[in-house]
This record gives sequence, C-alpha cells and structure tokens, in this order.
Amino acid sequence: MSYTKKLPQALLVLVAIFSFVLNVEAQQKDVDSSVYDRLTELEKQVAQHKPGEEHFLIVGLLTTGFVSNKTTTTSGGTSSSAKTNSFPDVDHFEFSPMFLWRHGQKFLLEFEPSFDGSSLGVNWADVSWFAAPGLIIRGGYLVLPFGTYSKRLAAGWIDKLPTDPAGVADIPGADFGVEIEGGLPLGNMKWNYDVSLTNGMQLLPDGELQNVGSIDNNRNKTLTGRIGFLPFSNSSLEIGLSGLYGTAGDDNTSFKTAKTTMYAVDVNYVQLFNPIAVNFKGQFDDVHVNEQTYVDTANNSYTFNNNSTTYFAQLSLRPSGIANAFKNVELAFRVGNYTTPNGSLWGNKSDYVEGCLSYWLSWRTVFKCGVQSNTTTSTAPVDKGTKTKSNSLFLQFSIQL
Repeated sequence: MSYTKKLPQALLVLVAIFSFVLNVEAQQKDVDSSVYDRLTELEKQVAQHKPGEEHFLIVGLLTTGFVSNKTTTTSGGTSSSAKTNSFPDVDHFEFSPMFLWRHGQKFLLEFEPSFDGSSLGVNWADVSWFAAPGLIIRGGYLVLPFGTYSKRLAAGWIDKLPTDPAGVADIPGADFGVEIEGGLPLGNMKWNYDVSLTNGMQLLPDGELQNVGSIDNNRNKTLTGRIGFLPFSNSSLEIGLSGLYGTAGDDNTSFKTAKTTMYAVDVNYVQLFNPIAVNFKGQFDDVHVNEQTYVDTANNSYTFNNNSTTYFAQLSLRPSGIANAFKNVELAFRVGNYTTPNGSLWGNKSDYVEGCLSYWLSWRTVFKCGVQSNTTTSTAPVDKGTKTKSNSLFLQFSIQL
C-alpha cells in the first residue's frame, strides 16, 4: 500500500487521539476545579474555627460525708437531749457540675447547677466579657461581691473546715444583674474592685431578708461593691471592704420605705514560715434594715432594732515545707458568732468553736475530720433565754474535678 493511501487513515487516528486527550484534560480540569473549591471551603471553615477560639469544658465539685450530732436544749430549768447521725451530712452535701464555654478570647459563659440532697438549684449562670486588662464585665445570675467567703471560699474543697461560718453565707448570695470587676497595680501595692447592680432583696413580715429573684419587687436596684488592697509585693495579705445598699420593701405595701444597708470587713493572710504554711482568714458582717413595723404570730404589730452581726476568724497550719507524707496534713481552727435582732421572732445569739484535721490527697481533693461546739441563746419573745448546745462530729470528703 502506498503512503498516499495510508495518510488519511493516519490523520483520522491522530484526530481521534487528540480529541481523546482534550476530553481527558477537560475532565481533569473539572475535577481539579471541584477539588479546589472543596479545599477553599475547608480553608474558610478552618479559618473560622482556629484552635483555641472556642472551647467547652465540664468540671464540677462534690462534697459528701457523715455527721453525728448531740443537741441539748434547756428551757425554764428543764433540759432535753437528742442524738442524730446521717449520711451524707445533708447540711453540707453538694453535687455541682459546672459548664464552661469560652467563645473566642473575650467571652466566657458559666453555668453551675447544684443538687443538695433534696432540691436542684443554680449557684450561678452568667456571661463574662474580658473587655480590657483589669476590666471584666459580667451579666446574668451572679454571686454578689460582698465579703470574701461566699465568692471565694465556700466550696468544700477550698474551705478549711467541714461547715460554713454561721450567718456569713446566708445573705447576700446570688442575684440577677450586672457586674464589673478587675484589678490594677497601685505602686508597689495591688488593688482589686468588684461592683454589681442587681434586683436586690425582699423584707419578709417577720423582718428577715431574702433574695427577691428574677422579678424585682420595686423600681429600685441594689448596689453592692467590694474593694481589696494587697499592701505587700508578694500578695501575702489582702484586706477587703464591702458595702451594700438597696430598697428591700415591696411597692404599694407597708414596707415600701424599707431599705437595707450592709457592710463587711475581711482579711486573708497566707505565708510560708518554712516548713509551716500559715493561712489566716476572717470576716465581719453588719446587716441593718431601717425602722419598720412588723407583725407577730398573734397578728399584733411591734417593732425592734433590725440589726444583725456575724463574724468568724480561722487559722490553719500545714507543714508543706517538709518532704514526707506529713506535708499533706493540715490542722484548722475557727471561732465565730452570729447575733440576730434582739426581740425579733428569730432573735438569738450563737457562739461556736470548731477544729478540723485534714489530709490532702491532691491540691483539690481533701478528706476532713472535724468537731464543732455551738451554743445558741434565744432572744425571741416567745422563748427568750432558751439555750441550745450542739456538739457535732464531721467526716467529709471534697473534690473538685
């Protein structure tokens, strides 16, 4: 066969091969384009979810134990006694998971529900905005910045003794509102501040106070604040001053003019005198409600000086500077007093002393064995002079996860 006859066939083959290559290349470009688009989208998603930008964490705490108690009541020269013991020490049992969600570098959401053995509540639920160095803005259901115990020391794995100081943790507690806090250098010293504006409290018919909750009972708000000073460069000592002022009466009631004023002084000192670590804490609270007319159990009107005071002082010693197992042992003591209004239906004077021996399994896990003696004398009209003495033994385990 001549080359002239073979040429058209060769051309047809070349055209077919060229068309096939072009078709494959076009398909490859489509695949590459699709892959490129997917990679681009993934890059966008990665850019929106950089490591560390968002983080969800569940932590929590548990306090449980055993209590044995003997109570002796003396009234009119007659005494009676009662003994009790129980797991899991229901007055101090707590299971509180805490949910933390960090959104970016500026926002933190906190939510801590709590089960106390009989009911499920919420310790706090708020959002914090880290607006600037030394400035945090917070809103929601927050712990009021009054004193130092309720906000810093109340957790079982932080408290040096099995019980709460009488009266200190009662009022005020948590409330709905907004808060700003932070701290800044002050020459060679340091200082911190914490101020909140919240719904406030409600005055009950017998003169006691309670948090009003999410719906305010009047058109005024309660201002609470604490300022702390750390005079030493090593921050071993802090002295705090707190104040609270707000309307406590319901609108359109006889208590509409009721106002409450509170102040507190607290101190915290932690120092290692090798090999002994010394930890001293104390707080004094004064709660006052302006003069009002109350109603007793017989529906009679009466009045009294509605002023309550409470204080505690505690000292703990731990040989943390030694190298054996005794460095995990801590000995703590606390004395305190809680005095409610003389002549009120709930008037009494309570003095207590307690001691505790603790063993720290880790920095946030502790086993405590404590004793407490509490003597309460009634100043209420119906049982004035009645004395109640209580002696208790506590075994307690606390952990923070």
